[in-house]
Amino acid sequence: MTDFFGVDIPFAGHCGITALEGTPEKTRLGLTLSDQHRNHHGTAHGGVILTLLDIALGSVARLASGHPVMTVNLQTSFLSPGHGELTAEGRVLQQGRSLIFCEGEVHDARGVLVAKASGLFKTLQQTTPNPDTRKG
Repeated sequence: MTDFFGVDIPFAGHCGITALEGTPEKTRLGLTLSDQHRNHHGTAHGGVILTLLDIALGSVARLASGHPVMTVNLQTSFLSPGHGELTAEGRVLQQGRSLIFCEGEVHDARGVLVAKASGLFKTLQQTTPNPDTRKG
């Protein structure tokens, strides 16, 4: 089980992402880049950076709302090549009844800003399926 602040995210474990800090105010994730994370230039592939940001922002939205969330929109700017150890941080900027606006960054071990993102997340109310309405 890959625990990200109370939720199992198997894909994050597959990518080698680790949970460092998680509160309703801020989440931090870590990733040590290896050959599987690199693009043809030898730097961090944009997909793994985007995954770091999606999980960091989605996790803080979930912790702040107390409900599962779904990514509605994630806008990312890639600013510098990623090398070595990467750290992603997510924060909630504004929370409504059903939508949460978050922002975050990825930095390398030297503190260089690798990418910045803003995201919109929809809270989901967990319900138990009614056995009478299931098809099958």
